[in-house]
Amino acid sequence: MADELAALEKNETWSVVDLPTGKKAIGCKWIYKVKLKPDGTVDRYKARLVAKGYNQVEGVDYFDKFSPVAKAVTVRILLAVASSSAWPIHQIDINNAFLHDGLLILLVYVDDVLITGPSITQIERVKSYLDAEFTIKDLGPAKYFLGLEIARSTAGTSVTQHKYVCDIIQDMNLQDCKPVATPLPLGLKLSSYDDKPLTDPEPYRRLVGRLLYLGFTRPDVSFGAQQLSQFVHKPCQSHMNAAVHLVRYLKGNPNQGLFFPASNSLTLVADWAGCVDSRRSLTGFCIFLGSALVSWKTKKQTTVARSTAEAEYRSLGTTVCELQWISYLLQDLQVPPSTPIPLHCDNQAALHIVANPVFHERTKHLEIDCHLVRDKYKAGFILPLHVPSRSQVADIFTKLLPASVFRSFVSKLNLVNLPKLSLKGGC
Repeated sequence: MADELAALEKNETWSVVDLPTGKKAIGCKWIYKVKLKPDGTVDRYKARLVAKGYNQVEGVDYFDKFSPVAKAVTVRILLAVASSSAWPIHQIDINNAFLHDGLLILLVYVDDVLITGPSITQIERVKSYLDAEFTIKDLGPAKYFLGLEIARSTAGTSVTQHKYVCDIIQDMNLQDCKPVATPLPLGLKLSSYDDKPLTDPEPYRRLVGRLLYLGFTRPDVSFGAQQLSQFVHKPCQSHMNAAVHLVRYLKGNPNQGLFFPASNSLTLVADWAGCVDSRRSLTGFCIFLGSALVSWKTKKQTTVARSTAEAEYRSLGTTVCELQWISYLLQDLQVPPSTPIPLHCDNQAALHIVANPVFHERTKHLEIDCHLVRDKYKAGFILPLHVPSRSQVADIFTKLLPASVFRSFVSKLNLVNLPKLSLKGGC
């Protein structure tokens, strides 16, 4: 607490003024947190003095609010590029126009920063500059960033959330449970009217929130977490049972995560799929940078699809937008992607809509998506390709699959299972 107060004084965070007429003062409170090392042991105790912003009224005390942070996809792409290019990856924590001679990349998430680039000398220079300006804690090579455990070897870089998974399992008292083969049972149909709502919905909401964040490195649970997130407003016991089932799945592979190879082609490839099992279809896609999975999504579409082809085509539009954004990011990282980018789909009708330049009666309501996709197709940015349904990896993001099919698709995501770490409290 003394360190926090000293930092606030040093940085001139506040100044003493008279309270303006008609305004009310906002109080402060202390927030305490135990900062942990990657192995789960205590690193340090941290105290922050924060304003009680939750007492403010929108439109009275404040208007626009915006806090830019790096996207999960950006973190994964940065690690993939740095691993493939054999760049050092350093991490700093900022306690409370840079140099331009060559490429240097800073990824900022509030006060946590990753720095990478081809020159370790330049990285050290920038860290010295930042320390002089803000006072930083130099954490050296990145090992634990936003709850992500980063391990570097000559083969590449692995990113897992092993400790995070173990914490979920322990908090649910499922350390001794029997693992299951899939995140959700095959054939499960969840509904808002399954049974009576839970008396206390907070444990369910907290668990679903943690499962969604686990999707940072665990694409295999994305569909399950998305399904559970639909019922956080009024969860029932059946929804909690399904959430417990997903935790039991995690118990079987708590140390699974992403892997970014050191020798990687950095060529973009995408699979996309749509599903019309419900009134509003699901969009699902996965995008690879070489053999490294860097982006994926499971999301309910905003409009009702009238056919499988329509659901697939709307998914294609979403995938193309993501590919365009990733290509811009790669250009900024001086790794421009080669085009056309292959896109794999198992729906022939959706592929026909892409290639057919004529709008038909059945597709006129897709006009906006058609223009977007066809423009990129004609420009040579994408190359839609057919893939058999048995090989459509993106299905893992849109539907429940038999255990054997699920395991096969997970293996194609090129995830890695690291040796179990020795964590405080076990797992």
